[in-house]
Amino acid sequence: MPPLIRDHPLPYVDRLAERPADAVRRVVIHCTELPDLATAREYGERLQHASGTGNSGHYYIDRDGRIERYVPGTRVAHHVRGHNAHSIGIELVNRGRYPHWWDSRQQTMTEPYPDVQIAALLDLLAELRREFPHLREIAGHEDLDTARMPASDDPSREVPRKLDPGPLFPWDAVLAGCGLRRVQG
Repeated sequence: MPPLIRDHPLPYVDRLAERPADAVRRVVIHCTELPDLATAREYGERLQHASGTGNSGHYYIDRDGRIERYVPGTRVAHHVRGHNAHSIGIELVNRGRYPHWWDSRQQTMTEPYPDVQIAALLDLLAELRREFPHLREIAGHEDLDTARMPASDDPSREVPRKLDPGPLFPWDAVLAGCGLRRVQG
């Protein structure tokens, strides 16, 4: 049975480029690095590009397993530099390094991913494999965006620009259950 997905399209979704379902080859796993789904929604609604669009994943999975679709998979969302045209972004609500993302003293991610959230992710991945015939790969945001940047507390030190989904993400369980191959870089 397909998972329950609540459609909650972003206001600018019609401005995002369209693509055929067979263009999607990869899923990218993110964590919001924000305190809750409402804050993630506010961030996704911010207009950050000249096209009148913002940065957002396609799907958001809350800590209780609720799945919301902000952008249809047949639209190109801005979720990972250089890989948007052929990927779907899935955001897991998780504090990550919030609110000190680039402070060199705050790079440890301590919030685990609840089992119900991971179960919902696996259900969503199974559904996406049915909807997108060429979907074969999965990656973490940190696997694809390996850029480093000056730390906010000490510009002489560098920290990862992206560190999600982070060290507490259960890659072994997800890979065992999703039928996708993990790619890095």
